[in-house]
Amino acid sequence: MTPGQPLQLEHTVPKKRKPRTIWIGSTLGLLVLWLIAVIIYQTHKPLPEGISYESPIYHVDDVQFWKDITYAKGKDQMGHDQEILQRILQIVEESREFLVIDLFLFNNYTHEGDSFPKVSRMLADKLIAHQQQYPDMDIVFITDEVNTNYGSAPNELLEDLKSAGIRVIMTDVDPLRDSTPIYSAFWRTFVQWFGQSGTGWIPNLMADQGPKITLRSYLDLLNVKANHRKVVVSEHTALISSGNVHDASAFHSNIALEVQGDIIQDILATEQAAANMSDGGELPKYQPSGQTTTQGPIGVRYLTEGKVYKHVLLEMEKATQGDTLWMGMFYLADEKVMNGLLDAAKRGVDVRLILDPNQNAFGSDKIGIPNRPVAAELYERSDHAIQIKWYNTTKEQYHPKLLYISKPSNDAIIIGGSTNFTPRNLDDYNLENDLWVSVPPEQPLNLEMQDYFNRLWSNEGAPYTLNLDAYQEKTTWLKDVLFRLQKILGLTTF
Repeated sequence: MTPGQPLQLEHTVPKKRKPRTIWIGSTLGLLVLWLIAVIIYQTHKPLPEGISYESPIYHVDDVQFWKDITYAKGKDQMGHDQEILQRILQIVEESREFLVIDLFLFNNYTHEGDSFPKVSRMLADKLIAHQQQYPDMDIVFITDEVNTNYGSAPNELLEDLKSAGIRVIMTDVDPLRDSTPIYSAFWRTFVQWFGQSGTGWIPNLMADQGPKITLRSYLDLLNVKANHRKVVVSEHTALISSGNVHDASAFHSNIALEVQGDIIQDILATEQAAANMSDGGELPKYQPSGQTTTQGPIGVRYLTEGKVYKHVLLEMEKATQGDTLWMGMFYLADEKVMNGLLDAAKRGVDVRLILDPNQNAFGSDKIGIPNRPVAAELYERSDHAIQIKWYNTTKEQYHPKLLYISKPSNDAIIIGGSTNFTPRNLDDYNLENDLWVSVPPEQPLNLEMQDYFNRLWSNEGAPYTLNLDAYQEKTTWLKDVLFRLQKILGLTTF
C-alpha cells in the first residue's frame, strides 16, 4: 500500500443459502418432529375401553390345575404327559349354549422335516362338528393376525371354521400402545397405509413349509404386538392357559387353570373389549347364577394386561420370610419383577425359579436371550440366594407363565396364564390374560401346585431340570450386553 493512500477494506457479500438447501433442512426437521410426536403419542395414548382389566374377587369351591409336561424318558426318547388339549376338547363337547375361544397361535405351519401332532386340525374339526350338531350355538374364535402371516395368506383352518358358520375375529392390535417406538414411528408414518395383502415372495422364517410372506407383512410383523391371550369359555367353565393349540407347539410344557361361576361374565367382558377393537360384533352373554360370591374357600380374580403386572409386583412384595416363591417361566426380562425377586430374597423368602433356556423356537435355534443373562444377573446380585434351574428342553419349550407363592399358615397365591414376565407382556402392549388365585394351605389345588414344582425341581422320575451352570457359558456376558441394548432400543420380541 502506498503511503498516503486511503485504506480500502474488502467487502464480501455473504452468499445466499440456496432455497433447495433450506427446503431440505426444514423438511427433515419437520419429519424428525413428526416422528418424535408419533413416538410420544403411540407409547402413551389411552388404552381402548375394557383393556387392562381387574375383576372383583369371587369365591369358589374349586379351581382345576392342568399341565403338559415333556421330558426325557430314555436315550433319544421323550415322554409327554398332556392334559390341556384333551380338557379343551371336553369343554367343547360339553357346551350347548356358546363357546368363545381366544388363542394366539392356531396354525399347522412347520419347518421341513419336523413332525408334530396335528393338534390345530383336531380342534378345528371338533369345533366344526360341534357347530353342525348344534347349529343354534354361537361359537366365536378370536385369534391374532400372525396366523395369516399378517395378511399374506389365508389360514385354511380359519377358512374352514368360517365356512362352517363359526365366527372368526382377527384381532386388530393397532389401537394398543407401541412397544418398539423407534421402529413403530417409521412403520406408522410410511408403511401401514399400504396394507399387507398380496403375493408373498419372502421365505417364512417361523415355518419354512408355511406360505411365503410379503415385504409389507414382514414390516408389520416387526412392529411386534399381539393378541397373546389363551382362553376357552363356555356357559359352564373357563380355562386360562399358557399354551397354544398349534402344531409346532404341540410338545411344549404348559399349564392351565380352570374356573367356574360368575367370573365367566368378567372373562367375556374382556373378550368383548378385544372384539370391539376389531369390529367383531357382540359376543355371547353369560347368565350369572345370582348366588352370593362369598361361598367357596378359594378366591379368584381375572386379570388382563397391565393388571397382571400390578398383582405380580404386589404379591412378591407381600412375600415374607418363611414363604417359598416359585416361578415357572418361558421369558423373564422385566426390571421391576427382577428387583421384586431380589428384594424378596433379601427378606428371607426362598426364591426358586425354573426357566426355559431359550434355545429353541419352533425348530430354529436361539441364543439364550433373555433368560440366560437374566439368570446370571439374579444369581450374582442375590449373592446366590436366588436358586435357579433350567428346564431340560430339547426341541420343545418350557412355556408356562406361572407364579406360585407358598405360605406355611396363610393362603397361597397363584398367578398363571398367558403373560410372560417381560415389559412387552406386562406393560399394556400385548393383549394378555391371567387368573389370580388365593388358596388355603389344605386345599387340593395348593397340594397339586407343590407337587408340580417339587417334581420338576427334584427330578422325581425323570431329568426334568438342569442346574444353573448347564447354560452359563463364557459368552453369557456378551448376551447380557446384547440383551441390554435390545431393551434400551426397544427392539425385542420379548
